[in-house]
Amino acid sequence: MALVLVQDGALQYYRAENIPVSHGFTTRLGGVSTGILRSMNIGTHRGDSRENVLKNYEILGAALGFDPRNAVLTHQTHTDIVKVVDGSHRGVGLYGPEFSDCDALVTATPGLALVVFTADCTPILLYDPVTGAVGAAHAGWRGTAARIAEKTVKAMEVHFGSRPEDIRAAIGPNIGPCCFETDADVPQALLEKVGREVELFLHPRGNKFYPDLKSVNALILRQARVQNIQISCECTLCREDLFWSHRRTGGNRGSQGAVIVCEEM
Repeated sequence: MALVLVQDGALQYYRAENIPVSHGFTTRLGGVSTGILRSMNIGTHRGDSRENVLKNYEILGAALGFDPRNAVLTHQTHTDIVKVVDGSHRGVGLYGPEFSDCDALVTATPGLALVVFTADCTPILLYDPVTGAVGAAHAGWRGTAARIAEKTVKAMEVHFGSRPEDIRAAIGPNIGPCCFETDADVPQALLEKVGREVELFLHPRGNKFYPDLKSVNALILRQARVQNIQISCECTLCREDLFWSHRRTGGNRGSQGAVIVCEEM
């Protein structure tokens, strides 16, 4: 099932119907940033003013139901590092110092809002309706090959007692197989780490490949025993009206991303 586009005033974001707690996959629409960062830039290192970024989080928090001072932000470097966060991490990356490298977060602390950033890479949100634990992961092709989705599920299992069979997952907008042209190194890495099943999602054309990273991450989640998965059908490079694309802009862009809030059970 595809994700649902939500309009809240000027703000537009996507949500997954299988995740009942507050969450969203943001678009570039609905904020106050200007110029090439217009308008809902949530990235803290894109050259935006702090005032604009904080206002954007206030707008997003009001729509999704979280206090930006309770947001916890990743410090993404295409790793497979998952950090477990609690109340002592409120505001990390936005109102307080950044984490060291990490591309995924998990928590069972009510009120915390986990944030990952994207501009072609794959955002993944996880929710366990039994324990209330949530997770958020950023999966570029390197993170996908490193199985960060599975490692985020495992962190929820180890630290909060989540059963993978109970976890619900949503995979947000990324650069799709229509546009993600690669050399052989990307499919080779995916084949080595994910297995032969991944061949269905590599789409060779001549000497190039067009991997479907949404489907690869869904496969990894299923291998990790997560079955309840919803997947976006949007491509960030195709939809210039809705998303920033690192590949399309050469890096001159803002960041969209994904947010999930841990709520009281």
